[in-house]
Amino acid sequence: MSRAGAPRVLIFTRELLPYSQTFIREQALSLRHWQPTLAGVRRVEGVDPAPLPCLTLARSGSLAAPAQFAAMAREWLWLADPLSLRRVRAGGYALIHAHFGPGAVWLWPLVRRLRLPLLVTLHGYDVWVKPQWWQSGAGGPVYRRYPARLRTLGRCGVRFLAVSEGIRERAIEYGLPPERVCVHYIGVDTTRFCMRGAPLALRRRRVAFIGRLVEKKGCTYLLQAFARLRADLPDAELAIIGDGPLRGSLQQQAQALGLQAQFLGALSHEQVRAQLDRARVVCVPSVQADNGDSEGLPMLILEAAAMGVPVVTSARLAGGEGVVDGRTGFVCAERAPDALAQRLHCVLVDDDRASAMSAAAAALVRERYELARCTRGLEAIYGEMVGEDLEPTGRAATQSR
Repeated sequence: MSRAGAPRVLIFTRELLPYSQTFIREQALSLRHWQPTLAGVRRVEGVDPAPLPCLTLARSGSLAAPAQFAAMAREWLWLADPLSLRRVRAGGYALIHAHFGPGAVWLWPLVRRLRLPLLVTLHGYDVWVKPQWWQSGAGGPVYRRYPARLRTLGRCGVRFLAVSEGIRERAIEYGLPPERVCVHYIGVDTTRFCMRGAPLALRRRRVAFIGRLVEKKGCTYLLQAFARLRADLPDAELAIIGDGPLRGSLQQQAQALGLQAQFLGALSHEQVRAQLDRARVVCVPSVQADNGDSEGLPMLILEAAAMGVPVVTSARLAGGEGVVDGRTGFVCAERAPDALAQRLHCVLVDDDRASAMSAAAAALVRERYELARCTRGLEAIYGEMVGEDLEPTGRAATQSR
């Protein structure tokens, strides 16, 4: 963890800390030259942020009605919350690093008052969701102005990190200045995410889906593909790990298809790793949702690859970065259950192909996405933003445009 006397960085995400955002904690813990504090406006049941210090900022839901109205008015007018302002000022932070665009927009009035540099990591939905969706109020009345406010941040000197090349391109289309956006991979701890289970050729024909049960994750297409797969491979297994609003309808779909899919619900990170140790292949059947939302570069793809589990995906931005088609896994079109079934079948029945993909996937993560290397690049960016040169940059994990 960080050294005493090092500069302080406040790492902000609206919720502390759902299982889907474990990577925020791991990235913070990997910092060597900065003292991180996690901050958010709401604590949720999920990842224990310890041993990192945490700061909870004021939120309207915990206040009496008049104070709630005042808090909502401040958000609408884009004004800083006084209590949050005092709490952050007292921390003596040199930099604020926000994850996800909407959280950064919420935080901006406070950052502006404190005159601190702000770095924002864009993960996908923050620029892929159509501006019209936000402007309609579907994301909440306060976020009707989100697209315009995000562009304002770009004009005010904020720097942005995109977790994939495709997200950078989309961020520029969204109106962010190209010179303010660079690609930076978060990285995977390859000492923790490595093959611990049996070699792939000795595993059962087990397909794992891991993710929230929402439209863009595309689980419905995996169920259709698995029904086709089971016709040829009756011993194939399907584990669906995660929860969400579509769980009930997906369970009904599986029952209608005659599938004995295991719906395991949301699991801790350690439990997910145990599932990856058993899987022969991970399927990420993502699609673009009706509101434009798309995957970025899902951490699941990198974590599975680090553990030597090939990935079959239709995530539109994963090809070439997270998955090298035909070498570390397979990339296919969205909403194409036949194509998913064919590629899953290949990994499940061809031991030599599966073993070669397993080795190539783990090697790709070690060479390109190792957490310590990526964090060195992140700390170099931190240093640039506060005018310090903490150590040589070593930009293997950061590609500026």
